[in-house]
Amino acid sequence: MDGIVMSNPQHDGAVNDGAAFGDDAARWRAVQSRDRRAEGQFFYAVVTTGVFCRVTCPSRLPRRENAAFFATAAEAGKAGYRPCRRCHPTGRSIEAAQNAAIAKACALIGEAEAPPPLKELALAAGLSPFHFHRLFKAVTGVTPKAYAAAKRVVKVQDELAAGTPVAEALYGAGYGSSSRLYEQSRATLGMTPASFRKGGAGTEVRWSVAPTPLGRLIVAATPEGVCMIEFGEDEADLEARLGARFPNAKRVRADEALAARVRAVAEFVELPARGLDLPLDIQGTAFQRLVWQALQSIPAGRTASYAEIARRLGRPEAARAVARACAANGIALAIPCHRVIASDGGLAGYRWGIERKRALLAREGNALGSAASKVSR
Repeated sequence: MDGIVMSNPQHDGAVNDGAAFGDDAARWRAVQSRDRRAEGQFFYAVVTTGVFCRVTCPSRLPRRENAAFFATAAEAGKAGYRPCRRCHPTGRSIEAAQNAAIAKACALIGEAEAPPPLKELALAAGLSPFHFHRLFKAVTGVTPKAYAAAKRVVKVQDELAAGTPVAEALYGAGYGSSSRLYEQSRATLGMTPASFRKGGAGTEVRWSVAPTPLGRLIVAATPEGVCMIEFGEDEADLEARLGARFPNAKRVRADEALAARVRAVAEFVELPARGLDLPLDIQGTAFQRLVWQALQSIPAGRTASYAEIARRLGRPEAARAVARACAANGIALAIPCHRVIASDGGLAGYRWGIERKRALLAREGNALGSAASKVSR
């Protein structure tokens, strides 16, 4: 995923980023890879040009013997180097400026009664419509139109959950007619708005439980797709969790009907290199859905920090909100929140236990290593 720093999950211990770039050899490796984790940790200067840059500067790399390192931009300036005009090491980075522009657009969308036109959003961001549209999708993972649709849906969800009549909730969220939301409900609420408001009433949820090396696993699905994957110690506990999630839905044990999906999930635990591609019935707030979409773009064998995902979504201050969205995820593995770690490299929390998270990352790391070794032969 563009903009997310992927790291090796086999480094489970806490590692301070500053310490990781404490010597010139490590700093040079960071410059070579333009490692975003080193942003702000140090600056490098080019002896032959008299310019100093950010670690992530897109300019052509100097020769190693022509690179010098400084802890701060001020130190580089005192040594006689001038700031690069491309990466602006003494001001706000290009990425930060872009994220701020997209964050402003997201705020406008959230505050508007109706989705603002693309030209209006682009103007507010100070960009052309074409550049704005491309940048918005790169930062958030969705188009401005899709983001606006998600924001409108969450308004409906909040109103329905509060007991507001369906028609009133629809018009309050800016839908001109009920048919517009019902057209989208299959992809947004996973059930009709009235059913959502009533805790899944009128919806059939089929479920099955299977053993895995990491414990018992429940897989539940509505007609729209898988709505729940959870680990547990015993079947009774998992069935109780399903009841708490969908208290008013018709819950049907359907081992045979769900056999293929259960098998796919169980095989993923054993062989993560195969991937897991299932139709999903995802329910959550607009922000949660954006976070979960970002998680689905992290490949097996790689991890990203909560802070990196927050920056990816144009909300650099929202690392804790990203963590809460991960904790609220009820579809394990298919929405791989186990691939999100703390900024210091630690595993942080996991809804189904740190040891399961460690085991999943180790399996994925081993699978990635095996695949790489086969390619190199």
